[in-house]
Amino acid sequence: MTTPTEAPSPEGGSTPPRRLRVVLGVGGGIAAYKVCEVLRGLTESGHDVRVVPTDSALTFVGAATWEALSGHPVHAGVFDDAHEVPHVQLGRQADLVVVAPATANLLAKAAHGIADDLLTNTLLTARCPIVFVPAMHTEMWEHPATADNVATLRERGAIVMEPDVGRLTGADTGKGRLPEPAQILEQLRVLLRRGVDGLEPDLTGRHVVISAGGTREYLDPVRFLGNRSSGRQGFALASTALARGARVTVVVANVSQPPPAGVDVVRVDTTAELREQMLSVSLEADAVVMAAAPADFRPVHPSDVKIKRAGDGSAPSIELTQNPDILAELVASRSGKEPIIVGFAAETGDAAGSVAEHGHEKLARKGCDFLVVNDVSAGKVFGQPVSEAVILGADGSTTPVPQGPKEDIADAVWDLVTRRLA
Repeated sequence: MTTPTEAPSPEGGSTPPRRLRVVLGVGGGIAAYKVCEVLRGLTESGHDVRVVPTDSALTFVGAATWEALSGHPVHAGVFDDAHEVPHVQLGRQADLVVVAPATANLLAKAAHGIADDLLTNTLLTARCPIVFVPAMHTEMWEHPATADNVATLRERGAIVMEPDVGRLTGADTGKGRLPEPAQILEQLRVLLRRGVDGLEPDLTGRHVVISAGGTREYLDPVRFLGNRSSGRQGFALASTALARGARVTVVVANVSQPPPAGVDVVRVDTTAELREQMLSVSLEADAVVMAAAPADFRPVHPSDVKIKRAGDGSAPSIELTQNPDILAELVASRSGKEPIIVGFAAETGDAAGSVAEHGHEKLARKGCDFLVVNDVSAGKVFGQPVSEAVILGADGSTTPVPQGPKEDIADAVWDLVTRRLA
């Protein structure tokens, strides 16, 4: 995990990291054992971490473990070290508060301002970004009371991640699992990359939908037509939107890396599936970003059995047809000026025009509000952690984004989107 000031320099180095004061609140859930790895990741990054568990959390992981990993004494009650007034000082001095696992009980207390232990008192006095990482049984997460509490916290500017889907306590499986520690740490890195002082939850209360990855069109049960999209840019858009307070849904097509912690994930395979899900989940979105790379063509008659090699060395003839233009359909299906719609164009220059000329033509043809144009000549961009782009606006604006982490492009997109939404 890097720190807010640990941005790469033009020469490839980085500026010295700032030591952050982090309060790590731990709720009383079985997933508390995973949070030891979150604590280790924060301290190994050089941050000063004070662990504030609830009494219930200490039944799962004892104070000695938290003290050994953080290097600080651990207390759960407001009367411990009362002369130092810890229930006020911890919140006032913190640069970041992270609560993991955030149980249904903790979310309810935070939403209603109940302060009956050191952690909930700290939440009331904190004036820094607060991140809740929920973990609970599916029924508890889906209960209307929990949904209302989460909505209240998000409206106040807190970041409440979506829990993962997977194996829960016992034999049941569903939504409510704590994201893996590495995913939590990565999301905290994205949250802090612009700096604590400059962090503005300007997408609070907004729902954004992002597509990521590349679709496949099957020739037979073994082979398919596809593309080189890795999903990295879509995931960067999702992480940065979450860090800015949004509720995020990602429609994912064929990626190898795990989605960011804290987003809703819808998985698809083909362009038809991507089209169906994007048109559905975008109905109530405030902003939609088509960062996925749909296959432009599909076989007219895919084979139900594997296509065999011909003995004479000839290749089969495969008839293709165009797939639907999902971005254009999203534009055509919206009512009024919302959702704000952003498209992506991976372009190369050719005899018909330059990358910029192709980008302007595509923006006009698609009708979206913004188009992010990537020059992909010689294999640039695909699968890489860095990129550069030019964002074209339907209003005639041009926003260049120099080479850097893909989060830079993502933040540039959200800067433009938030101005339009405002």
